[in-house]
Amino acid sequence: MFRRDLLAGAALAATASALARPSLAQPAAARTLKYVPHANLPNIDPFTNTAFVARDHAFLVFDQLYGMNDKFEPQPQMAQGHVVENGGLLWRFTLREGLKFHDGSPVRGRDCIASIRRWGRRDAFGQELLARVADMTEDSDRVFSIRLSRPFPKMLEAFSKVTTSCLFIMPERLANVDPFTNLAEAVGSGPYRFVQNEWVPGSSIAYVRNPDYVPVANGTPSMTAGPKVAHFDRVEWRIIPDASTAAAALQSGEIDWWEQPTADLFPLVARNRNIAVDVINATGLIGIFRPNHLTAPFNNPAVRRAVITAVNQMDFMTAVIGDATVPGYQTLKREGIGFFAPESPSAATVGLDRLKKSIDAARAELQAAGAMGARLVLLNATDLASINAATLVGADLFRRMGFNVDLISADWGTVVQRRASKNALDQGGWSGFFTFWSGVDHWNPASHASIRGHGDAAWPGWPTIPAIEAQRNAWFDAPNDAAAKAATTEMQRIAFEEVPYVPTGMYYQPTAYRRNLTGILKGQPPLFWNVRRA
Repeated sequence: MFRRDLLAGAALAATASALARPSLAQPAAARTLKYVPHANLPNIDPFTNTAFVARDHAFLVFDQLYGMNDKFEPQPQMAQGHVVENGGLLWRFTLREGLKFHDGSPVRGRDCIASIRRWGRRDAFGQELLARVADMTEDSDRVFSIRLSRPFPKMLEAFSKVTTSCLFIMPERLANVDPFTNLAEAVGSGPYRFVQNEWVPGSSIAYVRNPDYVPVANGTPSMTAGPKVAHFDRVEWRIIPDASTAAAALQSGEIDWWEQPTADLFPLVARNRNIAVDVINATGLIGIFRPNHLTAPFNNPAVRRAVITAVNQMDFMTAVIGDATVPGYQTLKREGIGFFAPESPSAATVGLDRLKKSIDAARAELQAAGAMGARLVLLNATDLASINAATLVGADLFRRMGFNVDLISADWGTVVQRRASKNALDQGGWSGFFTFWSGVDHWNPASHASIRGHGDAAWPGWPTIPAIEAQRNAWFDAPNDAAAKAATTEMQRIAFEEVPYVPTGMYYQPTAYRRNLTGILKGQPPLFWNVRRA
């Protein structure tokens, strides 16, 4: 059923704008938030770079048409509201008044249309939307329309999603850049401006408060929805790959917030009475091994299934997070994880019996598949403790199975660049890598990029699995919850047969920050509005 839903405008914009101004009585150091992200940012384009660190950077600089609250409900953000007409085939969006990009130009309907097109070329959810778009037109500077060839009731979920790649609105001149070419500048309309000339890849990144930003006038901050009030004049990211150095900087007060303290060090920082340790992402982080479906031996599904037979998810999660706990969590690790987040409505149990934790059975399967002794080029990001720990466990597992493992270690940025290569192994290609997705990334088929099987257009690894795509389409068109659940259950059954990737377990990542910070929002991604210094 479709409804008119034209939401209230920004009547209290002036009040919200006043709230965004920090007190000038504070010293400069107090008006700067210093933060250590989990990884280096080698690429500032939020559409070409699907790494979480690129998304986290983008939420400072860009804004979305709709935000998502902590109940996973879309809320108007840049949009004042929308109407849905013609049986769901016409959506008309109205922008809030006074929206401006950091270069001073107004945000217009044509910027939104160009951004949707660029995003939709790269993102799994966006690709589904564009497949149904008949045309998009700018009706006026503040109004644009999307006409569909068939209904797309999940439009707002697509616009508000926090999974990579998110739909960020950028000026038309940037949105018209080829979606497979990295942007050279980051110009958005968000609460902070990216300071291009202070960006030192591998060292530091700086953002300054956007004085022209007008937060949403009503509601309360909740994840990426509600007023985005910037209480700091500057946000500085410090890239500190060495965990001990980051821990020492947090304890001394040199930094304010360390996004991902390592398992061996977060009990140490938690003993400091000036530091809080908390879990802000309650959906957890799901580990995966992504095989390259284009190159031997993982172009053979029997070889991919052998890896599933061998995997003990708890071995991976223990290496990543250890046995420590934080308040509210008796354990920070989970096993028995399938192809959807365990708390999601898409979760299923079918196929979990294939996780046999048996090296002997896996060796027999590998021998039968003719892949015993096959060479693997395994990529490892040594500057990310979780990925490094999982990769080392995986490399040992693969060797015990009978593979000849060539471990290629580099920083995360280099791994991201290399995994884009479709070359043969002896020409700079790769066999597989370990990584993590937020549980919300695996919440449903729309946001789940790594389960897709659409070949060359898929996430690196490029599986071609038409049966999974058919069930994904069935989920989009499901008439009720039961039909949607049947589709995701069948997707998981097929995934355990065809193995687009191997699930390696789930853990909850604590974050650590100085106790004089307040207002850190729960959810994904780490957010820098609403945070203030007590």
